Amino acid sequence: MTITSLSPSMLSAVPHASLRALRAALVRDLGDGFAAVLQETGYAGGESVWNAFNDWCDNNGHGAPESMSVSQFQQAAARFFSEAGWGTMTLNAIGDTVVALDSPDWAESDVNAQMPYPSCYYSAGMLGDFFGRVADGALGCIEVECRSAGHSRCRFLLGSQEVLGHVYQRLTEGVGYEDALAELG
Repeated sequence: MTITSLSPSMLSAVPHASLRALRAALVRDLGDGFAAVLQETGYAGGESVWNAFNDWCDNNGHGAPESMSVSQFQQAAARFFSEAGWGTMTLNAIGDTVVALDSPDWAESDVNAQMPYPSCYYSAGMLGDFFGRVADGALGCIEVECRSAGHSRCRFLLGSQEVLGHVYQRLTEGVGYEDALAELG
């Protein structure tokens, strides 16, 4: 079933071009401060996206997300985000500490943006809130590969604040995210 009515879930369809233009305007007007604005905005929308997912699961016979197995939840979430227009995605565990969300066509990304670093901050905020609602504790989300920065995919890492804090710190020191994760053993 394709999502046809967004209003009961308190969602509005926003064209991909508008989301990309918003980011470009914020980069132009705020410089590096654009990231916090987009991430906070995305996080604020996570609850509405979660509610829409719950409705979608119910309408598609999946039951409550909390009652699904991990693989059922991952498949349902991937299908929901695809049908909602965010893009195709896969979810895979990287060791015991993080889950990677990969997408070759993520809606917020812009292959022409030529950003110097991953920059789908709206999505990172929204995904952190969304997936944190089924986790045992709060989750963070950072993007470590981005089509807007010349990568072939967008890759978001979902994990605890402590783990992602370590990864982020090591990224600022020039260490790759895979090596930073390996340091956590």
